[in-house]
Amino acid sequence: MRTILSLIALTLLGSAAQAQLRVPFINRQPAQPAVQGIDALRLEFATQSGGSTIYFGTESSTLGAPARAVLSAQAAWLRRHPEVVVRIEGYGDGGDTRDHALAMGARRAEEARNFLLLLGVPSAQVTATSWGKERPGLGRAVTILVR
Repeated sequence: MRTILSLIALTLLGSAAQAQLRVPFINRQPAQPAVQGIDALRLEFATQSGGSTIYFGTESSTLGAPARAVLSAQAAWLRRHPEVVVRIEGYGDGGDTRDHALAMGARRAEEARNFLLLLGVPSAQVTATSWGKERPGLGRAVTILVR
């Protein structure tokens, strides 16, 4: 009886082993590399703070409620990451002269920077610049870039 049970057990184990060999090939794609370094910080900044761009009204450098909400979330993120430095890039309206657009972009960037400073972000962590209308398609905006 013991021999019969042993033979049954071996037969079952052998069948299980053969069944494993017959498992069809599964096309496994290599895992996507994890986002690391500065790219990971940029992605985290954008996703956790509601984006990296805020918008202004035409011919305005006054922060509206939506812009303040995004900047508040950005300030909280920046306070948690004091090693990160951001550059605020301001843009002018599309129809402006070059000089007017540069001045408007500078006012918008400074307005955003001052709001972040007001919320406790250290000044060394935030720089501001203006592109005026040198980079088309971003008029009436300020973009905050992690660098």
